[in-house]
Amino acid sequence: MPTGSADAGALDASAIVGVVGAGTMGSGIAQVAAAAGHPVRLFDMQPGAAERAKARVVAALDIDVSKSRTTREAADALSARLIPVASLEEMKDARLIVEAIIEDLGAKQSLIGQLEALVAADTILASNTSSISITAIAAKAKVPGRVVGMHFFNPVPRMRLVEIVTGLTTGREIAQRLSATATAWGKRPVLARSTPGFIVNRIARPFYSEGLRLLGEQVSDVATLDFLLRAGGGFRMGPFEVMDLVGNDVNYAVTSSIFEAYSFDPRFKPSLKQRELVDAGFLGRKSGRGYYDYEHGTPPATTVARLIDCAHVTPEPLLLRGKLRGAEALAAAGWPITVAADESPYGLWSLESANGTLAMSDGRCATELVTLTGQRNVAVCDWWRESPKAACAVAYAWQCADDVKTTLVAPLKALGAAPVEIADTPGLVVLRTVAMLANEAAEAVHQGVASAADIDLAMRDGVNYPQGPLEWAQGIGLATILGVLAHLHRYYEDDRYRASPLLRHHVWAGRAIKDPAS
Repeated sequence: MPTGSADAGALDASAIVGVVGAGTMGSGIAQVAAAAGHPVRLFDMQPGAAERAKARVVAALDIDVSKSRTTREAADALSARLIPVASLEEMKDARLIVEAIIEDLGAKQSLIGQLEALVAADTILASNTSSISITAIAAKAKVPGRVVGMHFFNPVPRMRLVEIVTGLTTGREIAQRLSATATAWGKRPVLARSTPGFIVNRIARPFYSEGLRLLGEQVSDVATLDFLLRAGGGFRMGPFEVMDLVGNDVNYAVTSSIFEAYSFDPRFKPSLKQRELVDAGFLGRKSGRGYYDYEHGTPPATTVARLIDCAHVTPEPLLLRGKLRGAEALAAAGWPITVAADESPYGLWSLESANGTLAMSDGRCATELVTLTGQRNVAVCDWWRESPKAACAVAYAWQCADDVKTTLVAPLKALGAAPVEIADTPGLVVLRTVAMLANEAAEAVHQGVASAADIDLAMRDGVNYPQGPLEWAQGIGLATILGVLAHLHRYYEDDRYRASPLLRHHVWAGRAIKDPAS
């Protein structure tokens, strides 16, 4: 089904929508449904919780009115459509009920059973679960075909993505109707099969796990790794900032759940580093301390450990091997440059000078390249986004002389990137992370979890990635991504870095990653 398909038609705006659970997610879902014109019934088992949730919605609407984001008339109309109710029985006329209760399978199955005894036979029963199998939730239902996942992202009123998740028994027309309804609510629905983590929570795992591995191997510090992924990769936040924001306990629990659900596949192995923080109670912002210290309101550090100052370096002759975007900028900055006819054997491209070699990483360590170049002075650099304030990780071979290090990486400044030193490691930071994200996305397509287009959309809209991982990989080059994974796998001898068969096939076929049957 194409993204946002409306084959079955959206629910009419006059249809009553019920929301069970008046926490942050439930109240947000209720607000979005009411904003779309639906009469909404909001229920919570805790007395007074629904009323308090409505009061929070009204307060947020008042702020929106004061900032001219909505009108007073629209805010009052939305508020009038949002009705707290005291019992589930008051939802018997609802055409759609979304549960946003505790993440507990038994509790969700029990609620579905209670609702089935009240509502009409064609009422859609949706779960906002982020981790529990929709197939399992529907297993004890009398009409399992109408049970479906409708996973929103926090904050619900602002985040556009909604994962429409189908279990084994979910009717196709139910998923289509819910997708069309989400579109009518101003959301961007993506269709996912009910597998552990669905789309976003599964594919995002490498963003955290690679950062944690780099930290555990003392490649660099937390602030520098976050900085490189923001300023080099274009991510809105670095992995440690995100983990502190959502809570290390939550992030660790999700990773552990997916790891167990996938029969302890090493691709999803949790980090002992993160578990240590959870055991210590260093949960992030909510506890005052995580990877960063928030006890005095201090924001995450933005300074990096080894930002290299190249301003004083005098340009010298360079031999370029391979394709280098913006190579003309080197000549414009005063670097005499000769272009060789052959490809670089040292990386995606290389710049050779009298002092040594700088190579764009293809996944190999700088120290490994010493044996190929025949010289001790070797540096590798990371992939970086095109931006006037881009940053680029660089690593030196262990044999590299200290007095030439700055000169080796100085051309990066002319290319528009600020070099940041890290320890020598395969794939560095951004290239390694993107390769792993793309690999997980390819594997999800291979397993029929979601379409390639929906995966890219989900990662852009659900977690604000600058690009979808598959389109990003295509831009860098699928063969390059496959090569990075091969070097990581050889270096670590860890199955976590095995390449998806779908990625291999598309590299062999020389085509962009799409669905297997396309």
